Amino acid sequence: MLGSFIFVGFCMFLFFFLIRIKKPKNFPPGPRPLPIFGNLLHFNINNPLKDFELLAERYGNVYSLYLGRSPAIVLNGLKAIKEALVTKSADFSGRPQDLLVSHMTEGKGVILADYGPAWKEHRRFALMTLRNFGLGKQSMENRILGEIEHLVAKLEKHAGSVLNPQTLFHDAASNIIYLMLSGTRYEYGEETLNKSVKWITEIAKIINGPWSLIYDTLPWVRSLPLPFMKLFKNNNLLKEMTMNMIKNHKTTRVRGEPRDFVDCYLDELDMVCLCVGIWGKTGSTFNEEQLVMYILNLHMAGTDTTSNTLLTAILYLMAYPDIQERCQKETDEVMEGKSQMSFEDRHNMPYTQAVIHECQRIANITPLSVFHSTTRDTELMGYSIPKGTIIIPNLSSVLSEEGQWKFPHEFNPSNFLNEQGQFKKPEAFMPFSAGPRSCLGEGLARMELFLILVTLLRRFQFIWPKDSGEPDFTPVFGITLTPKPYMMGIRLRQPTREI
Repeated sequence: MLGSFIFVGFCMFLFFFLIRIKKPKNFPPGPRPLPIFGNLLHFNINNPLKDFELLAERYGNVYSLYLGRSPAIVLNGLKAIKEALVTKSADFSGRPQDLLVSHMTEGKGVILADYGPAWKEHRRFALMTLRNFGLGKQSMENRILGEIEHLVAKLEKHAGSVLNPQTLFHDAASNIIYLMLSGTRYEYGEETLNKSVKWITEIAKIINGPWSLIYDTLPWVRSLPLPFMKLFKNNNLLKEMTMNMIKNHKTTRVRGEPRDFVDCYLDELDMVCLCVGIWGKTGSTFNEEQLVMYILNLHMAGTDTTSNTLLTAILYLMAYPDIQERCQKETDEVMEGKSQMSFEDRHNMPYTQAVIHECQRIANITPLSVFHSTTRDTELMGYSIPKGTIIIPNLSSVLSEEGQWKFPHEFNPSNFLNEQGQFKKPEAFMPFSAGPRSCLGEGLARMELFLILVTLLRRFQFIWPKDSGEPDFTPVFGITLTPKPYMMGIRLRQPTREI
């Protein structure tokens, strides 16, 4: 009997010895990974941000982890993240292709596509198309202001009472991005809008939650009927909705006269077909499958991040009524005699600009950014990083880094004001990440946040309900952070008028 136990023990030791994880030479330090599980058991998988912070204190600003047997490097602080994503961007601009989110997108689209010709071609197209459609100009501004009219009308109906803003801001953000992509908006409460926002929200919760980490770490569970399967189901429903929208576009478009992003892409596809007809082949990576995932990438990213930032901003403005009042005073002064806000007005509103940026900093919407990977063997801050290593930029470490901010751990607009009270954006402000893979929609998001918040603050006063206890600023962790659900009190400041 004793011999049997010894034999089994020896076999188990031999098994774990053979499958133990060996770190590459000159690899960054980090906690010892376990066979099969890697460093999964080192984290609170419901919210690992504090664990990331503690590991940085122990191992430094560049340390290693293992997702199962896959090596990963966590970058903390401005210096390390800037060196990787900006100075050595070509080496660190890949995307891991064996994670839950990459399997959902099938390597297509523009956000999670790997670094290569297809991504570069589609990134250029997106930037050019956004610029041509007036990002930062009057045409885009008018689309946003048009949606704000509907948002204001909804809030006016609840003036003098309380409202849960969760779905309202998600609906508004979804409509704005979808207007740009397809020229379509839905009335609040319409079934199609409710379904799409619901599916996007459920996808975000799965990506944000423990099942995503389990899927990424333990490949053998991927075929089991576990909760992450709903992500693929919802994604297929969104794909079907998007394909129907593209089909309808084909029947109503006029070639060469694009109305929106989809029309521009279809015009590009026509050029590809023409080249094939003339030369028999083309090096283009444009096709309808790419377009479908392109639309889904931009729609999901543009909905979740903007709406959660707005939710955070309103929460803090209610909790700090003196800051809200000062923003309203500045807004009233700049807007005196004007019927509507303009994005250009931000240059005359240093305090409000500082408040909006501080809301973005404190919201910390994408704390771990979108994971990168190395495109070749490289070095970072003296360490050797092999090709294909997962890179995790811990943006929250920069947004609250000691020495980079006057008040790194508290909500204070002075973080964005110089001694003369002028707006100043520190280098460490990178909620949209940095380098060539920074957020495509940064310009749109900045315009949305300014126009929506300033218009709402001019029209309404937002009050923390007396029966709601104290405000809880603890966010719900995920690939995007979101405030815990709350109610907001609404009081009308100005009578109804045309925006």
